[in-house]
Amino acid sequence: MAELLAIDKLSAGYGEAVVLHDVSLRLDQGHTLALLGRNGTGKTTLINTLAGATRQHGGTLLLGGVALHKLAPHQRAAAGIGWVPQERNIFKSLTVHENLTAVARPGKWTPEGVYAMFPRLAERKGNLGTQLSGGEQQMLAVGRALVVNPKLLLLDEPLEGLAPIIVEELLRAIRRITREEGLSAIIVEQHPQAILAISDSAVVLDRGTIAHAGSAKELREQPQLLDRLLGVSR
Repeated sequence: MAELLAIDKLSAGYGEAVVLHDVSLRLDQGHTLALLGRNGTGKTTLINTLAGATRQHGGTLLLGGVALHKLAPHQRAAAGIGWVPQERNIFKSLTVHENLTAVARPGKWTPEGVYAMFPRLAERKGNLGTQLSGGEQQMLAVGRALVVNPKLLLLDEPLEGLAPIIVEELLRAIRRITREEGLSAIIVEQHPQAILAISDSAVVLDRGTIAHAGSAKELREQPQLLDRLLGVSR
């Protein structure tokens, strides 16, 4: 399997505050990584750093051989980063369809493909972002990241605060995107078992460093190890 993402000795944070310290990891093409850890351990900072929304203090980021750390955020999208931040950041003054067509790039994923995956959005394609429920906004955020036709999808707590029926719908969509369609992804989630079930590998962060790296299957089948990693600081 070809390597897609290479992070080496990454240090990053906000302004002068360094949150991530000497982080190195790899992700192969077509694989999904579950990024786990307690609140405040650096998970969102790592996602934001890949998207170009933090200050990088050291290290390198390579996506398919392209040096992301040398690119501005909008250039990273063109290089293959699809980002769904915690805040969703949809264009609330635009319709669902305008949200999708405003950022679409040529490729496999089209607005029509998004509507097929999320029929709720097809029913609301003329609605403004402000007229959508939280779950519908999250579906739109995922769809908007897909129509960029990325090489790597970044999902920051995609299930947070959503009703159980919407969680199941989103999990089915994420499973299809990653397992069936083969799109590489990094997923941050506070409900680890749900994400470990559709991931290949897992990394646990603690205090801005990697406390554990291994297969998702290993953590899924060893809940005591998972609880210890998520509940006890090194």
